[in-house]
Amino acid sequence: MEMVTNLVGEKPVVIFSKSSCCMSHTVKTLILSFGANPRMIEIDKLENGEEIESALVGLGCKPSVPAVFIGQKLIGGANEVISLNLQNKLPQLLLAAKAIFI
Repeated sequence: MEMVTNLVGEKPVVIFSKSSCCMSHTVKTLILSFGANPRMIEIDKLENGEEIESALVGLGCKPSVPAVFIGQKLIGGANEVISLNLQNKLPQLLLAAKAIFI
C-alpha cells in the first residue's frame, strides 16, 4: 500500500486504470474534460501491476479499476466519480485539490 500512497502523493489527481477497461476510459475522459491533468497509471502495463492492484483492493477499491484519487484521497471508482459529477461535486473536489483553476 505504501507504493500506492507514494504514487498518489505526486499529483493532485491520480487515476489507476487498465488500458482495456472502458469504464477507466470514461472516467479519464470525464476528469480531463474539466481541464485537469491527472497522472494516469495503467496497471496492466506495469511489471508490478498485480501488486498495485492488490493494494487498491486492500484500500477498498472493488473493482480495482478505475481507482480515482483526488487530493491524495480515495474517491472511488466509476460509480462514485460519475455520481459526484451528477451532483456537481466533482468540480469542487478538483478545485479544492488545485487540479483545476477557474
